[in-house]
Amino acid sequence: MAEPIKTLVVTGYRSYEMGVFKEDDPKITVIKNVLKQRLKDYLEEGLEWLLIGGNLGVEIWAAQAAFELREEYPEFRVGVIFPFLEYGNQWKENNQALLQKLKTQADFVEATSHKPYENPAQLRNHTRFLLEHSGGVLMVYDEEFPGKTQYFLKDAQRFGERFPYQIDKITMDDLQNASLEG
Repeated sequence: MAEPIKTLVVTGYRSYEMGVFKEDDPKITVIKNVLKQRLKDYLEEGLEWLLIGGNLGVEIWAAQAAFELREEYPEFRVGVIFPFLEYGNQWKENNQALLQKLKTQADFVEATSHKPYENPAQLRNHTRFLLEHSGGVLMVYDEEFPGKTQYFLKDAQRFGERFPYQIDKITMDDLQNASLEG
């Protein structure tokens, strides 16, 4: 049996890739409920840390789900690792407020580059850091809708060829089935 994952990265679609533009969109409730259930499964197996990169969409919703799970799992920790300094500063005001709230609730906040965005190497280094500091990734991802998450998936697959690394996907079918059940 594989070692339990102590640190898990969660990533997936950006909100705009899923057609979500308001905080009260019912899709968010479905996604957060599915994420919460999957995170609970990991917690029961020994998960201690959730890592996200701070992207709007799945990553923020996963952190929000994790904060809700703290009532039941008070030792559960959330780390936000940005790819560069001043990440999110160019976002709309309401999204910046969402990011600020996330920072105050997280147990650890840091950036892999201590400079503002300069080049794509910062993004590659960020992905490498997340892979090297976690035992697996839970991603909301469907092969039929690649989106930006496909790049993390490809890197995780390459990383998994050299090191034990678990890739767990929540597909559109999983979300659809959850919405029908709920």
